[in-house]
Amino acid sequence: MGLVTPGIGLIIWMTIAFLVVWVGLGKFAWPAIMKTIKEREESITHALRSAEDARKEMAKLQSDNERILKEAYAQRDHIMKEAKELKDKIVNDAKEKAQSEADRIVASARESILTEKAAAMADLKGQVAAISIDLAEKVLKAELSDAQKHNKLVESLLADIKLN
Repeated sequence: MGLVTPGIGLIIWMTIAFLVVWVGLGKFAWPAIMKTIKEREESITHALRSAEDARKEMAKLQSDNERILKEAYAQRDHIMKEAKELKDKIVNDAKEKAQSEADRIVASARESILTEKAAAMADLKGQVAAISIDLAEKVLKAELSDAQKHNKLVESLLADIKLN
């Protein structure tokens, strides 16, 4: 049974070897391992903080980008509105100028027509008067060659004249 049950000497030497290894590890290896684990933990903690800070910075940048985009869209809309208003104003001004110019041309044409009409009427009246005088002169010469006919004509004209 020696193989299955260890001897006391073996257990003592194994315990001494175990304690030497344990003390050696505790004195030399464990502090280095613990230091490395602590440094790794701090490195991971620092990396997590940096990642969180970067995430917050990205969120801030994203919100700034959204704000800038909104401002750009608002400014674009404002510029488009101003351009449309300016276009409408220019079109309305041009329409008003064209309408006033058309009205002025029409008024000038009407005035010119009235002036020409008045001149034509005056000329026509003058010609009618001249023809009437010539005709009356010829009729009177023919009629007034006799004194009796002359008196009869004067009386007839006086009767036709009505006093107002």
